[in-house]
Amino acid sequence: MKTIFLAAGCFWGAQHYLKQIRGVVETETGFANGHTEAPTYEEVYTDRTGYAEAVRVVYDPEILPLRKLLNLYFDCIEPTSVNRQGEDEGTRYRTGIYYLEAEDYPVIKDVFDEVQRCYSAPLAVEVEPIKGFYPADESHQDYLDKHPDGYCHLPKALFEMARRAN
Repeated sequence: MKTIFLAAGCFWGAQHYLKQIRGVVETETGFANGHTEAPTYEEVYTDRTGYAEAVRVVYDPEILPLRKLLNLYFDCIEPTSVNRQGEDEGTRYRTGIYYLEAEDYPVIKDVFDEVQRCYSAPLAVEVEPIKGFYPADESHQDYLDKHPDGYCHLPKALFEMARRAN
């Protein structure tokens, strides 16, 4: 199994989307790459901690190669939008790909460059090693499973697309 951290705006919808993909074996919402210790949701919400809402994704690369996972990730974000996805705005909603293993970087860079060629504006997706990840509290885990009519910036059709993606 391999792990990567993906920031795609509000982590409720991002987690729900990513866990639909065959080969994703575990997801967890949390906060990535900020500058405080053990932030709470309320602290991150102020946009003063430097954290992005993100999803820790554990996946089986035999079923879901990193390249495929990243292409599906780019399908669920507006990659040129700075600190905003859907109606959600603030630095906590920025997009990012945070990796654990340096060997993943060439694949990430290759996919990033392929996507960049489709846009005239620069991509606003951070690509960095993971510097810290703190899980969100239980009320934010699998939120849309617990609250099927809860807020989500992603269209429901995207979830179905993810289920059929590979």
